[in-house]
Amino acid sequence: MKRSGKGTLSRPLRTLAATLLTLAFSTSAQAFEITLQTDEGAEALERRIKGASLVYDARRSDITDADDIIAAAQSDYGRLIGILYEAGHYGPIIQIKVDGREAADIPPGSGIRSVNMVTLDITAGPVFQLGTVQVAPLSPGVALPPEFAKGQTAHLSSIQKAVSTARDGWRNEGHAKAAVAQDRVTANHNRRELDVDVEMDPGPRLSFGALLVTGSSRISEDRLREIVSLPTGKQFHPDEVERIQRRLRRTGTFSVATLTEAATPNPDDTLDMVLETSDAKPRRIGFGLELESDEGLTLNGFWVHRNLFGGAERLRIEGEIKGLGGTGSGNDYRLKTEFSRPATFHPDTDLSALLELRRLDERLYLVDQATASVGLRRYFSKTLQGAIDLGFVHSRADDDFGKRTMNNVILPVSMTWNRRNDDLNPTSGTYLRGTVAPFLGFGASANGARITADGRGYFPLGTESRVVLAGRVQLGSIVGTSIQETPPNWLFLSGGGGTVRGTGYQSNSVFTGPAESGGRSFVGFQGEARIRITNTISTVLFYDIGYVGAESFYDGSGSWQSGAGIGVRYDTGIGPIRLDLAGPVSGPGADGLQVYVGIGQAF
Repeated sequence: MKRSGKGTLSRPLRTLAATLLTLAFSTSAQAFEITLQTDEGAEALERRIKGASLVYDARRSDITDADDIIAAAQSDYGRLIGILYEAGHYGPIIQIKVDGREAADIPPGSGIRSVNMVTLDITAGPVFQLGTVQVAPLSPGVALPPEFAKGQTAHLSSIQKAVSTARDGWRNEGHAKAAVAQDRVTANHNRRELDVDVEMDPGPRLSFGALLVTGSSRISEDRLREIVSLPTGKQFHPDEVERIQRRLRRTGTFSVATLTEAATPNPDDTLDMVLETSDAKPRRIGFGLELESDEGLTLNGFWVHRNLFGGAERLRIEGEIKGLGGTGSGNDYRLKTEFSRPATFHPDTDLSALLELRRLDERLYLVDQATASVGLRRYFSKTLQGAIDLGFVHSRADDDFGKRTMNNVILPVSMTWNRRNDDLNPTSGTYLRGTVAPFLGFGASANGARITADGRGYFPLGTESRVVLAGRVQLGSIVGTSIQETPPNWLFLSGGGGTVRGTGYQSNSVFTGPAESGGRSFVGFQGEARIRITNTISTVLFYDIGYVGAESFYDGSGSWQSGAGIGVRYDTGIGPIRLDLAGPVSGPGADGLQVYVGIGQAF
């Protein structure tokens, strides 16, 4: 046999060495097994157990440390009891064994080095019904939930909901310290019924007292009190507390801002409120990008100061370059500086001032534009807000009508009603926004108004909302001015990501003689079916249509276009990453397959 001078092992020896190494290092990393035994026919209960069990979660996470597995098994007693009580089983027997040994009997530091098998043996027993039930006294006009009634399944959640309904009813009447005085819950195993008797203690009716400020915020205490605007002397109501919490969150200045009730009321039946704050980092930067095969790459970034003068004032500077690598147009540039101050004139009113410079190099026009404005934002409720701005817009335009200079004083008024469950990835709710922007024209412009509306709806299908139907309707109108007297970027065009995917960007237009431009009216619709494949991946089927007309309102004389396609969404937890592939269906703008990449849903 010839020996190698390099000291290498023969193939058999290499194989033996690899096997020994594998055995040596894999013994402690073997995954454990789980067996689950429940009552016959309890498939739905088994699914809930597997979803809630920490042992199953450890198995899914490939955890092999014996101490961690035992800790999960010991914690599962309480978790599984909760699952069974929720299902109405009030006489269960739960056994959890780790390699044949009851998990509850294994002491800390047992020295167990590995776990091979965990057995969950659960006898759920019969389902209990509610027997004699009572939660009293109740505040005027409050009714307990219908599922909390004799003969209904004794779900733990229905009992908890009844108690919270009674407590919330009293709190809404000013009894901030309403609580359960005594509860008697009796399981009658012969009748298979659960009797529930809860006595409520409303406590005194209270009013808001003093605001006690804690924490180390850089915002002055006077400004904190202005933002909070605690209605001292007014009857307590939890909605007022939630309204104040929203004011604090809207500032964007705090990493922590909580308003809590003092532990005990004052002798004069007032209740002090404790504000605890911790500031977020005062400065922040960020960036984003979107890609469309026709329009090209859009890059944007921002810098923000959250507390400019010590009163939660915000200064935001942002820039954007759009159209990099696009076809049919040049690059667009935007630089915007915006200042905002919360709690100005009213606790729910913000003051804002804006200065914006833009250059729009589009297929049909070149516009250099400067805008300066000042305005107010009013938050009427959690879902409704309005805004009014007074601005001056200077535009230099070059299009098929020639070069001209336009100056406009504009007064946009908008209302937004947002009832979506999530702004970046909504699965239910509605969104409505309407804007009326009258303007006075000087130079080559005239007097008129720009009117827009945007409505969106989201409709989940099935109990787990794995399919969501989403729809969007957009309307637009220019009244009082001709096309030539209107700044070109205020006119309406369709095509591309924001209107009709699958068609060329701004490819649907109107003609006034030989001149091509945007129109004075617009109608758009986007429809999507969003289908969740896994917890993080969804697919989307969509169809978009858009109409542009020369007249102020739809009269059928304009042109329609449509596009359709398929997309993929990857949910990052803070918003989905979007990829859409689309092609034209009808109308102008057919230009092959279009690709759209961005962050967040299309609408």
